[in-house]
Amino acid sequence: MTLDQILLFGLFVCVFGLLLWGRFRYDLVAFGALMAGVVLGVVDTNHAFDGFGHPATIIVALVLVVSAGLVRSGAVFLITRTLVDSSRKLGAHIAIMGAIGGVLSAFMNNVAALALLMPVDIQTARKAGRAPGLSLMPLSFATILGGMATLIGTPPNIIIASIRGENLGEPFRMFDFAPVGVITAAVGLVFVAFVGWRLIPRAEEGGAAIDPMEDYSDYTAELVVPEESKLIGQRVEELYEEAESNDVVILGLIRDGKRKYGTQRTTKIEADDTLVLEATPDALDEFRAAMSLKFADTKREDRLRADGAGLSKIEVVVADDSRIAGKTAQSIGLNWRRNAVLLGIRRSGRKSREQIAKTRVKPGDILLLLVPSGREAAVTEWLGCLPLAERGLSVTQENKVWLAIGIFAAAVALASFGLLYLPIALGIVVVLFVLLGIVPLGELYDHIEWPVVVLLGSMIPLGAALEDAGGTQLIATGLVNVTQGLPAWAVLTLLMVVTMSLSDVLNNTATAIVAAPVGIQMAQALDKNPDPFLMAVAVAASCAFLTPIGHKNNTLILGPGGYKFGDYWRMGLPLEVIVVAVSIPAILTFWPM
Repeated sequence: MTLDQILLFGLFVCVFGLLLWGRFRYDLVAFGALMAGVVLGVVDTNHAFDGFGHPATIIVALVLVVSAGLVRSGAVFLITRTLVDSSRKLGAHIAIMGAIGGVLSAFMNNVAALALLMPVDIQTARKAGRAPGLSLMPLSFATILGGMATLIGTPPNIIIASIRGENLGEPFRMFDFAPVGVITAAVGLVFVAFVGWRLIPRAEEGGAAIDPMEDYSDYTAELVVPEESKLIGQRVEELYEEAESNDVVILGLIRDGKRKYGTQRTTKIEADDTLVLEATPDALDEFRAAMSLKFADTKREDRLRADGAGLSKIEVVVADDSRIAGKTAQSIGLNWRRNAVLLGIRRSGRKSREQIAKTRVKPGDILLLLVPSGREAAVTEWLGCLPLAERGLSVTQENKVWLAIGIFAAAVALASFGLLYLPIALGIVVVLFVLLGIVPLGELYDHIEWPVVVLLGSMIPLGAALEDAGGTQLIATGLVNVTQGLPAWAVLTLLMVVTMSLSDVLNNTATAIVAAPVGIQMAQALDKNPDPFLMAVAVAASCAFLTPIGHKNNTLILGPGGYKFGDYWRMGLPLEVIVVAVSIPAILTFWPM
């Protein structure tokens, strides 16, 4: 190996290691690696930032804005209101929701599709009296599967199309992914709807709860004993009976800002003591009123009430790119910036034992917030979280629903027939959405996932440098040597399994950037058509079903579904086997070698 190859492989090993560790956010890791590559001389300074103007990066950003416009126009809720019914049997509900999610994720970012449908699915589970964990994982998997069907459905497809354009002269078009993607998604959805959901662990196995509210409505919260309280002088255990009647569990006591060891059941209560409780939002409020207690953030609560508006409690899910992820409510200025108070935290079936104000929030956490009435959507959107009820992040404009759909459909048609370059078509849609008021100008950039943009902008030059240095050729030669003597379809299968395994533990965007050039090099080494190898990488990079970290959709459902890390593989492993078994023949049929 040359020195440049050694340095680049070392950088990629560091990137993959840091992504697996999860201590630092993926965009910081990727950008840091890019800067290191420039300093080490393996990335050309003049081309270090080419990735930020790359068509793949631009398309991903534009798709997110277009997705937001389709939501605001009411197009998505028009579909869900028409087709979702809580009285259906679970299998039928999963099939219908999965089909809706699959179709939506084919034409908008699949993370956005799940974000829209997850509150609908949870609300339906509540009405039906079943655990949301039984349907959330199938919904997540369905939106991932559906994203494979078109160019804009998932970032790996966009990246692979661009890499094909750079290496073979012409990128994949909008529906080139459809023959393989639709067949694979359809078979996968049938498995998920009729067999897969039965493999999800039940309550007795440590999985989804039987009570539909059990795994995501109990919060660790804090209430303060005011100076004039009748509770002063009583022992903590004397409150147990009243707490039990209100479905509240008293976990402990905080005094002078310090958590006391144990439950402190025999400790006498003093003024300004803080009771640490576990309860649902409604039970918490009832107990607070019955005992004349105050919320822990008393000064901030008073500030909210002074505004003259009523107060509302909302539940939101923290995404990995949420403003509050990795931080405390105080550090982001939740109160002084948005007049909101964090009341409680629920974390993946486990209760936080720290003080709420000092607890660092993690992706997948569910937060209970106190906000001024009428500002629920604004606070949720500012945090970058998802609502746990069928509220929606913004007021829809149903009078513009068909206008928004028409503009988007026209752009897709023009791009599909090659009459307009896709980034230009999507750019025109964004401009029209802003001019028509479908997406407010002031919120235009809020809908772009900037960490994803930085990830793409950083990884693309690194991937190009690895290819220019002969690194991808080295990997491809190694894989071909391992499978020497085997038929080409077996080599294709190996590439797909390796790519899928990487995607289960790494960001699928990073996986696609590395694996696509390797696929081209393998095809050239075998003197075969590169297209089936690129299609195999596209399918495999998108199909991350074994862990909650392989795909953002799997991370988003972790808290609301009450899942554990090891719950995903039970349905995910057979689904990945099915994907390989179905997609390889489909690829060889529609993209012969």
